[in-house]
Amino acid sequence: MYAWIWRRLPFGTIGKLVGSLLLATTTVALLWFVVFPWAEPLLPFYDSQVDDSGVPGGDPAGQFNLPSGSPHEEEIPYSTETNNPPPTTPNR
Repeated sequence: MYAWIWRRLPFGTIGKLVGSLLLATTTVALLWFVVFPWAEPLLPFYDSQVDDSGVPGGDPAGQFNLPSGSPHEEEIPYSTETNNPPPTTPNR
């Protein structure tokens, strides 16, 4: 297909390069400004549900409860100070 387009473009090599860049730019602009905005409402990008149970589809029966000893969302369950030495300057 690309060879067919290349053979059909006029004006020698320079014209073919300019023509192919124009075709590529036109195709990208058409997709970006026409096709993608039209298709966006049809795609499920924002069709998600997030709950606290961690179970797909939710936990309607309440059978999957978090353990009482689990950390809160604000707590980090590991130390951020160990195994993280301050940067050193290289020896010269």
